[in-house]
This record gives sequence, structure tokens and C-alpha cells, in this order.
Amino acid sequence: MANERTIPLLPCASIDDIVAFYEVLGFQITYRQRKPNPYAALRRADLDLHFFGMPEFDPRQSYGSCLVLTSDPGELYRAFAAGMRAAYGKVLISGTPRMTRPRPRKNYDGLTGFSVIDPGGNWIRIVQSSATAPASPAAPTGRLAAALANAVVLGDSKGDHRQAARILDTALARPEAGDDPVVLVELLAYRAEMAMALREPATAADLLARIDRVTLIGDEVERATDALRGAADIAAALRAEPDR
Repeated sequence: MANERTIPLLPCASIDDIVAFYEVLGFQITYRQRKPNPYAALRRADLDLHFFGMPEFDPRQSYGSCLVLTSDPGELYRAFAAGMRAAYGKVLISGTPRMTRPRPRKNYDGLTGFSVIDPGGNWIRIVQSSATAPASPAAPTGRLAAALANAVVLGDSKGDHRQAARILDTALARPEAGDDPVVLVELLAYRAEMAMALREPATAADLLARIDRVTLIGDEVERATDALRGAADIAAALRAEPDR
């Protein structure tokens, strides 16, 4: 047989919260049941996600996860980010729900991916399909690039923000003359993202100020575009902090 489909069925504490969040990301309800068991089916283009409600469920204890393979994770990220900005005035970087930024993943053989952590604590892991992955330039090398790659595995794939921050701090504490300024900007932006995830807005602000002091020349500005956009999203999130 052919044309089989697998649709993830994921838990949540509140179907209402799940539906509201995924509608922000551009999903539509294809089925909804309130009694006897809360249930919702959501679809965006060819992406289907189903959820069942558990009133006593704790999203912090969730192991719910699924893998989404796509030809263009960047396009999907930009669409999700636009929905968040329209609904919340910012991209959700910390807390639950939140979304990470697309980055090459060492644990996915260098393929680009990002994660959405929804109100149910489910990790929706969006990854570049290897069948459609375009040829890419050689990955940056050097101690900063190695530190960043290791930190991304811990921070973005495992959610261990504290250990990711430690790895990045160790690399930042030992600057070297030959460090690539673009990778430095990427590392600082990711460390700022980890600071937001750890609820350390003052640290995030200091890291953004360090990015402003990095000199980029020639094509370095273009190479750093994604990291600078990520820094801008963090700055927007900081402005939205209630105590700032």
C-alpha cells in the first residue's frame, strides 16, 4: 500500500489555549470536540496536528514531541514569527509557548531546524528535509563555531538553557584575534536568547549591547543578517517586558 499518513496526537492541559496558539501560527480547526473528551484537529497546508486535553496535565512535565520535515524551514519560521508579532507584538522567545530560531543542527547532520514549544509543552521540531536540502557553503570552523554548535544541541534540541549558556560563556571569556566576527555575532545573539529563556533580561540587554560593538565589514553584514534579525527580536521582547 501507499499514501499512508501519520498524524501526531499530542497532550495538553487546555484545548482552548492550544487552539488559540496554533491559530496565531496560521492553523485552522478541522475538527473539535468538547465532550466527553476534549479534542482538536488542526491543519496548516499539509501539516496536521491533533491534540487531546488532560485537565491535570502539567506542560512542564511533557514528553510530547514530533518531527516535521519541510523543504524550507526558514519560510515556515518567518510565517510563524509574523503571526506571533501580529498577535503578541513580539516573537515568543522565553517561557511556554515559545519558538527557537532556525539554525544548522549538529545533531541533524548540519540540517537547518527550529522548534516550536506549544502551550501543552509539546516540542514541534521543524527540520530541513535531507531530500530537498540545497547545497550549502562549508560550515564555519573554529572554536566559536564549535561552541555554538554544541550549545545549540543543548539549548534548542534538549531545552537545557543553563548548560548551553555555560558553553557560550566559556567561549566568550577567551577572545582570540582570529575569531570570525560573524560567528561572534551569532554566538552573542544565541547567548542573549538563552538569557531570555533563563529569565535574565539584564544579561540579554548587555549581550545585545556587545553585538552593537562588533565591527562588520563587507559581506560580513549580509552573512550576519539572520543573527542580527534574531537580536532585533530579542530587543523587541525586552521592550515588551513589563518591568522594563
